[in-house]
Amino acid sequence: MDKSPDAFRTISEVAEDLDVPQHVLRFWETRFSHIKPLKRGGGRRYYRPDDVDLLKGIRHLLYGEGYTIRGVQRILKAEGVRFVQAVGRGEESVSSSGPGPSESVGSDADVLAEPSYGESEAVLAEAGLPEESLRRLQAALEELIECDRVLRSLKAPAETIASE
Repeated sequence: MDKSPDAFRTISEVAEDLDVPQHVLRFWETRFSHIKPLKRGGGRRYYRPDDVDLLKGIRHLLYGEGYTIRGVQRILKAEGVRFVQAVGRGEESVSSSGPGPSESVGSDADVLAEPSYGESEAVLAEAGLPEESLRRLQAALEELIECDRVLRSLKAPAETIASE
């Protein structure tokens, strides 16, 4: 039996709907303070429809548009939760709203075009490791991605100067 569109969803239902592993949703909770599912006894998560729209927007920005986690955090800060929820519902387009993943967001130009690391999460999910190990590996991966971003931002100005 299908649920009402206004019904709360479990983490397994949301993960299946977004086509991401459950641990990715839990990881996103640590990186995006706006994701606040209700937690019942035993820590069981229940997502409201607005939570699901926000997660869909975050997923689209990360996987569909190529933003980094920091880039999505800046979009949330600049545009607000409602905007990202609208992106998740397909009502807003990031390209028509502001900078893309390779352009500056705010005052810093640190959201550079970079390779997609989405496959890494899938590899981690299929590894069959304990949950804690997956969380640690995911955190290490995010640190490496951040290091790559910093190195790219340092390299970009030097290449510009060298070509002039």
